[in-house]
Amino acid sequence: MSGTTRSSAGLDERRRRILFRAWHRGTRELDLLIGRFADARLEDLSEAEVDALETLMEAQDVDIYGWITGSRPVPSAYDTALLQSLRDFHRDHPGSEA
Repeated sequence: MSGTTRSSAGLDERRRRILFRAWHRGTRELDLLIGRFADARLEDLSEAEVDALETLMEAQDVDIYGWITGSRPVPSAYDTALLQSLRDFHRDHPGSEA
């Protein structure tokens, strides 16, 4: 079962795929972290931000979780404004953390 609260209606094909992947990571913690962010922000992301999100989502779940929570250092290739937005989103939205 998906935890998404957002319909994919109105999204282009690329964003639909990302929304699905955001809620089907393989670990529930990442589903909640990335999925909630995608529900709230995906429609408004620029193409460059969508590129960065796709790149981030190619990394291993344990790494992404650590980068978002701050328990792992972020390699420079993933240290993007998009990752910072994801971290800020969960800091600024109580109840959005895993």
